[in-house]
Amino acid sequence: MNVSLNWLKQYMDISLTSDEVSELLTDLGLEVEGMEHVGNDLAGVVVGHVLECEKVPDTKLSLTKVDVSGESPLQIICGAPNVAAGQKVVVALVGTTLTFSDGKSLTLTERPVRGMVSQGMICAEDELGLGTDHSGIIVLPESTVVGTPAKEVFGLEKDVVFEVGLTPNRSDAMGHLGIARDLAARLKVHHGGGDVRLPDVSAFKVDSTALPIQVAVEDTEGCPRYSGVCIKGVTIGESPNWLKNRLAAIGVNSINNVVDITNFVLHEIGQPLHAFDYDKIGGASIVVKTLPTDTKFKSLKKNELGENVVLNLTNEDLMICDADSTGMCIAGVIGNPTEGVSATTTNIFLESAHFNGKRLRRTSFYHNTRTDAAKTFEKGTDPNVTLFALKRAALLIKELAGGEIASEVVDIYPKPIDNPRITVNFENVERLIGQKFDNRYLKKILAALDMDIVETIDSETVVVSVPTNKSDVLREADVIEEILRIHGFNNVPMPNQIRSAIIETDRIDRNRVKNLIADFLASNGFNEAMALSLSQSKFYKNVELVDNERLVYVNNTSNVHLDIMRPTMLVSALEAIAHNQNRQSADLRLFEFGKTYLTEGEGFEETAHLAIVVTGSQTGESWRAKNGGAADFYTLKTYVTGILGRLGIGGLQETSISNAQFAFGLKYHRGAQTLVEFGKVQPKLRKAFDVKQDVYFADFQWDNIIKALKNAKVGYSEISKYPSVRRDLALVLDTSRTFGEIAQIAQKTAKKLLKDVNLFDVFEDETKLGAGKKSYAVSFVFEDKDKTLGEKDIEKVMSDLIGKFEKDLGALIRR
Repeated sequence: MNVSLNWLKQYMDISLTSDEVSELLTDLGLEVEGMEHVGNDLAGVVVGHVLECEKVPDTKLSLTKVDVSGESPLQIICGAPNVAAGQKVVVALVGTTLTFSDGKSLTLTERPVRGMVSQGMICAEDELGLGTDHSGIIVLPESTVVGTPAKEVFGLEKDVVFEVGLTPNRSDAMGHLGIARDLAARLKVHHGGGDVRLPDVSAFKVDSTALPIQVAVEDTEGCPRYSGVCIKGVTIGESPNWLKNRLAAIGVNSINNVVDITNFVLHEIGQPLHAFDYDKIGGASIVVKTLPTDTKFKSLKKNELGENVVLNLTNEDLMICDADSTGMCIAGVIGNPTEGVSATTTNIFLESAHFNGKRLRRTSFYHNTRTDAAKTFEKGTDPNVTLFALKRAALLIKELAGGEIASEVVDIYPKPIDNPRITVNFENVERLIGQKFDNRYLKKILAALDMDIVETIDSETVVVSVPTNKSDVLREADVIEEILRIHGFNNVPMPNQIRSAIIETDRIDRNRVKNLIADFLASNGFNEAMALSLSQSKFYKNVELVDNERLVYVNNTSNVHLDIMRPTMLVSALEAIAHNQNRQSADLRLFEFGKTYLTEGEGFEETAHLAIVVTGSQTGESWRAKNGGAADFYTLKTYVTGILGRLGIGGLQETSISNAQFAFGLKYHRGAQTLVEFGKVQPKLRKAFDVKQDVYFADFQWDNIIKALKNAKVGYSEISKYPSVRRDLALVLDTSRTFGEIAQIAQKTAKKLLKDVNLFDVFEDETKLGAGKKSYAVSFVFEDKDKTLGEKDIEKVMSDLIGKFEKDLGALIRR
């Protein structure tokens, strides 16, 4: 939200510097995120009178003599085609620095032009930064006084604009008056003074009833209060400079006097208004209601072709209709191209209403239409300010556009909303803020916040009446927060001691485990990826990665293509690979901690994961390894087993898998509880993302990993002083058998002596081994911590292993 310092000064006396105001606003909880000096006072630019004007031969230039109310007329060379004797013009004097509309600047000096001296510049609009027109110089009315500073002619001023990061709960600070009230409350408490001058609406009166209007509110839940009045005989035109300057300072473009007034009041009071062309309201009747779902509404919103967008309404969208149930406006959001104020409008109906913020927010987001009015209503406007804002705007319209108040004021307010009454205990104030206060000081703050004490229960407890503009202040803690803002966060002393308790727990620290594995992967050359939790549903329509009925859809108005919460980590990984590949970085090792989301019955399933992916070369190009040694399934398996080993998780079951994600792979599990699935990504999946090389992906079920850690142990032992012994076996097996089965049998059979088991060669040849057979060369390393193993010890354990391999795996031992 942009806040103009000059605008604030309309309502209160501020002697502070802009830096002091910025610091004060931030301490009040209205954090200033930026501060900009804007405007131009055109110092050194005055009104001149062209006394003489003659053409310079063989050029497009004119030689003029201009009276600027100095000692003598100035000789100025001018190239504008419309300059003529007798004109009142805008003259920049020598020494003036002009800032043009394109941001460039020029400091004027006396300079020779074709042998003649030019003593200034007769200015066009763009040369003063007042617009973009360069077709000719500015010609002022004859009545303009020579020598008058240009800033007075154009109503210009310098200003300071604060960019305030307004939090959603600060509905009371949506307008400049709300900001002024906060500043005034702080100044009253700490510095004295700080009174706020409200706009005077006492002159408001009904001039006639020439424009009767009927209003009916059928949906009082959506519209608790509706106020309005008709104004006859207005003249639509340009706004005066002061109004345009106010709006321009906060980044609002001027449209016409009536629309500008509604915008001005919005940013002054925080109450959105809407002006209808009275003569286009069917039956001179307003009906606030909903329309059936899929009713078409042509809105002011434009598409990329500049055409008005037709919206399909829902039966929850609150509409402002006429007597024929024609939708003229989505209440508080956007109008249609025909009902609003235009250049031909002479009679208007001015609306000032209080709409249900939650419903209006849903409507605004559903139709992806985020207007200033919608953003204001959804924060919660003050239901008891509609008449004040209506009268303020009506008086400004009479002043700037003419006309008369031509109807009685309509005010439909069936269930008036009273100020909430909240009990506040001063001891609780001290407890929550952490500082002792004098009760008189706390009462002074409450008074400065316009929170009247309506009942005193005892010396420490009062009941306060909270203004309805503070829609978020509903509990004692909220009132205490308001007290703290005015007292000042920076005025709360820091304690001299910090007390804390040391608690020992057996609970697994998830963050510590996460950081442990992140460090492990980073030390192995991985980079951490951080993808969005949002994805595109189109990815899943032609690929059976997940059950599409379980996708979690979201109404994402910022990026409409990101319409679901991601159901799998794989798509994020493939997107990251494609992104890097398209930037000539194809050799990747990535990991990501994240979550996936699916529907589960009436609720949702949110699952934590660790995903790792390898693709491309392992080491990059080298004379030692052509193409750097492409990553494969066993590259990935090394990291998977490394992670499990680092966490001390072992004794897992192993199952081969092939599904929509994996062309082939493995699943490590304990019964039905899956810890990790990993393998080669299906080629058609990677091709869908235009990934040109094989991808190997692992998906850890992180919640299950954390559960497995409860029984996991990472131990250590000293290096044995006795030597180890290695024996090799060549086993002929069916091709369906895996090394994992061999290792598992070996661990169970020789677990006391077996130190390591390793597959160091695979041989396949149908002519030598037979169809469906392969040969595994496996090494076994044995060690006894208490003695040197003898030959008989080794022969016995090897005999036991051979027997188990032959029995359980149908192995044939090659001698």
